[in-house]
Amino acid sequence: MDKAPLDNNLQKASGIRRIVAAARYSAQGSIRLWREEAFRHEVIAFIAGIILFTAIGAQTADYLVFLVLMLVLFAVEALNTAIEELVDRISPEISTVGRYAKDLGSFAVFCLLGANGMFAIYVVARTVWG
Repeated sequence: MDKAPLDNNLQKASGIRRIVAAARYSAQGSIRLWREEAFRHEVIAFIAGIILFTAIGAQTADYLVFLVLMLVLFAVEALNTAIEELVDRISPEISTVGRYAKDLGSFAVFCLLGANGMFAIYVVARTVWG
């Protein structure tokens, strides 16, 4: 059985219009993510990390690794927020499956917070006491 598209009149953007549309969607996502207190705390931690690295004279490679780790953290935080939004929309009542989905997303964020923290501690220890 062939599956027909939901809306034959809907045209996907292509070329430069697709790039512009993707940028607009990303901007809308970042605006939505900014409403999350956890994300704002992560941005503050990023700024504090940059200030700390500057204060101790960290190497350029340390800044690069920290930036990549923080970008991955921001991406996982966005995915976690998306999971929470979907669970709340699809299953507004409390359910075990919904709770597990949210808990797993939260655990993914926790793992990256740990990785970022361990890296920052490593850089400080290596630079200050190295």
